[in-house]
Amino acid sequence: MSIQFTIQSWYVLVPLFLVLFVYFSTKTFASKTYSVTRFMLMLTFTFYTLAVLHLVFFPIEVNIGQFANQTPWYKSINFIPVLTIDIKTFIYNIMMLTPLGMYLPLLSNKFNSTLSAAKFSLCMSLSFEALQLVIRILLGNGRSTDINDIIANTIGGVVGFLAYKLLIKAKPIKLLADRSH
Repeated sequence: MSIQFTIQSWYVLVPLFLVLFVYFSTKTFASKTYSVTRFMLMLTFTFYTLAVLHLVFFPIEVNIGQFANQTPWYKSINFIPVLTIDIKTFIYNIMMLTPLGMYLPLLSNKFNSTLSAAKFSLCMSLSFEALQLVIRILLGNGRSTDINDIIANTIGGVVGFLAYKLLIKAKPIKLLADRSH
């Protein structure tokens, strides 16, 4: 017996968006410090997060049984940093988490240093890679787990945070940032 099908991103991400939209709408409009700017920040962050989830996890190819991928899951892990970098993928991974580094200080005051942004980006990237590995083991998905993705994603979060620190010096952006808190 063999089970094969594809889980498209919209099966998961559309319901997730609706739940988050209702949550953020309720939280924003019910608060005493109602702010359209804050709501828009949360809405754009939600879209960004869903786009990242789409890129990182979907489509999920479920392949269990007789015709499953016969390569052992542990052979889909790349533990060798730098020497095995695919430059194009590395740059894409940096670009993917750069907006996260920009969002972090806008979303929370606790992200006030490069180190805090780096730690969060590292944890986020580790979570992505671990979940990709779990999906690979359980569902036979062809995604690999790569140390270079973790490095690139962390760099992307730091680059975004540093870009935010530079941009915040401009008066219009500072006003926007002040309104979002």
